[in-house]
Amino acid sequence: MSVESTGAERPSFDLKSAQLPVLSVVLRSTDMLALTQDLARRLADDPDFFDNDPVLIDLSQVREVEEEIDFPALIEALRKHRTVPVAVRSGSEAQMEAAKALGLNAAPDATPVRRSEPEIHEIIREVEVVHEVEVPAPLADAVIVDRPLRSGQRVYAKGTDIVVLDMVSYGAEVIADGNVHVYAPLRGRAVAGASGNTSARIFSTCMEAQLLSIAGIYRTIETDLPADVAGKPAKVRLEGEKIIIEPV
Repeated sequence: MSVESTGAERPSFDLKSAQLPVLSVVLRSTDMLALTQDLARRLADDPDFFDNDPVLIDLSQVREVEEEIDFPALIEALRKHRTVPVAVRSGSEAQMEAAKALGLNAAPDATPVRRSEPEIHEIIREVEVVHEVEVPAPLADAVIVDRPLRSGQRVYAKGTDIVVLDMVSYGAEVIADGNVHVYAPLRGRAVAGASGNTSARIFSTCMEAQLLSIAGIYRTIETDLPADVAGKPAKVRLEGEKIIIEPV
């Protein structure tokens, strides 16, 4: 007995655009021994920080260097710390060809984040608002998360701020190219300025973070936070290559 179909068959797959967070590793030297040692030193306090995260290798700082880059050693060093190198960008023609020969894809060169400063910024300077208590408002197109984030969950706000209205549990991660605002206990990981914005900041009404990062510089919290910020409203900024945590 045959059965006639009354409608179009449902396709076995859909094609949809996806935006995934990718860690950018910006090389400042072609010395692979130094890089291997620096990676081991930086991740010594949190060896499980990465969990097979995809990595983009940025060569913009070494593209004029005549010395060849030992890409096999670089890839091995990154994989050793549970990252997956997938692409390379901003290198010289020879560097890009050498990277592609090892299976790395060529990614578009980085472009500055287009973020116009509102006119009120200058007005604030003229009336001399005290900057120690200044807390920037989230961007109008910020990603809003109104549910608790459990361990293992990750939310990424590409090109904008992220605003979390519930708890970020230990082991959870919030990432933004802009600022991170958590109006609840922040106990997991918070990454601001993920695309390299060194002016990005992190705010929480209850600072208990496991890890804080701005523009690739991070600080793990292995010991108790100072009494003036632990479990209290606090903000995080970058000063040179040092993470600064201050009360709001």
